[in-house]
Amino acid sequence: MVQAAYIHIPFCQHICHYCDFNKVFIERQPVDQYLDYLEKEIINTVQKVPFDSIKTIFVGGGTPTALNMEQTKKLLEIINRHLRPFAPNCELTFEANPGDLPKEKLNVLLEGGVNRISFGVQTFRDELLEKIGRKHTREDAFLAIREAQEVGFKNINVDIIYALPGQTIEDVKETLDIAFTLDVQHFSAYSLIVEPKTVFYNLMNKGKLRLPGEDHEAKMYEIVMDEMEKHGYNQYEISNFSKGDNKSRHNLTYWNNEEYYGFGAGAHSYANGERIQNVGPLKQYFNKIDETGFPYLDVHKVTEKERMEEELFLGLRKTKGVSKTAFRNKFNVEMDQVFAKQLQSNQEQGLLEEEDGHVRLTRKGKLLGNEVFQSFLID
Repeated sequence: MVQAAYIHIPFCQHICHYCDFNKVFIERQPVDQYLDYLEKEIINTVQKVPFDSIKTIFVGGGTPTALNMEQTKKLLEIINRHLRPFAPNCELTFEANPGDLPKEKLNVLLEGGVNRISFGVQTFRDELLEKIGRKHTREDAFLAIREAQEVGFKNINVDIIYALPGQTIEDVKETLDIAFTLDVQHFSAYSLIVEPKTVFYNLMNKGKLRLPGEDHEAKMYEIVMDEMEKHGYNQYEISNFSKGDNKSRHNLTYWNNEEYYGFGAGAHSYANGERIQNVGPLKQYFNKIDETGFPYLDVHKVTEKERMEEELFLGLRKTKGVSKTAFRNKFNVEMDQVFAKQLQSNQEQGLLEEEDGHVRLTRKGKLLGNEVFQSFLID
C-alpha cells in the first residue's frame, strides 16, 4: 500500500551548473496550467491506486519556492484536497532556495501544512556559490534559515555539496563549522557528481573544470562524517545526518524499498509492483494527460529478482544496513542463498560486516559504496 508521495515542480529562477534534474527556467512558462494538470494526474492516480493514509510528502524540483505566492497556495490546496487523510505526524517537506523564501511565503507554507523545509545551501563560501551557478549568498542562507526558525519551522534540512571545483579541504571544514552554528535538525552532504547535459559536463569535456582528486574527495567525506558525529548528528544513511528523531522519513521510503507516488513532469513512481517514469517536457506532459489521463513515459513491472537486488543496493545505503530476517520474511528465501558470493566477497574486502542480524557497510564500505551496490546486481 502506497503511503508516500513525491511532487515535482520543474521550474527554476535560474539553472545551476551541476543540476541534471528535470527543470526549466520559469520565465514565460505555463506554471498555472502545470498545476492544473498536476491536479488531474493526482486525481487519476489515486483513483487507480488508492491509499489509506499518507505518511510523507516531498515537494521537490526544480525549485518549488520559485512559484509565486498564489501558485504556492494553489499547490498546497491541491495537496490537502487530494492526498488526505494524512497519517498522524505526516512529514510534508518543501525544497527551498535560500533566495526565494520571504517570511510571507514561509507563513503560507506553514499554514498549508508544510512542517519540514529543505534548503539547497550547498556551501557557505560566496566564491564557490558563484562558481557552481547559485544566485544566493551565504548571508541569504543565514537569513532564510533564521526566518524559517522564527516563523515556527522545527525541522529544517540543509543540503551541502563537497568536492566542488577548486574546493579545498579547508573550505569544507569552514562550511561545516558555519553550518553547525545554525541549530538545524538535519544535513544532507553529497559529493559533486558531474552529470551529462549540465554546464559542468560541458566544461569538463573541454578540460576547463578543475575538480578535487579522488583521494581529496574521500578525505572530505571522512571529515564530513567525523565532524557530524562530533556535533551530535547521527549518520543514518551514507549522505544523511540527523539530530534526535529528525531523519528524512520520506527518503527512508526509498531506502526501505517501499512504494510511493511520483507526481509531475519527469517524476518517478513505484506502485503496485511497477516502476513508472513520467515524461519530462511540459508539452508532452500535458498531451499525455489529455490523451490517457496519465503522463507515463515508461512502465516497468519489477521482477522478484529485481526486488531482491533493490532491497540490497537501496537498503545498504542505511548505516544500520539490511535485516536478514526482514529479507527472509519479505522474499521467503535466505539472503545468503541469493547473494552468497557478493556477501562473501565484500566481507573479505572489508566493505561489509554483519552485526545483530544486519548486513551493513563498514567505514571503508561507505567510501566505496557505489562499488558495493553494483556488486548486488545479479548476472
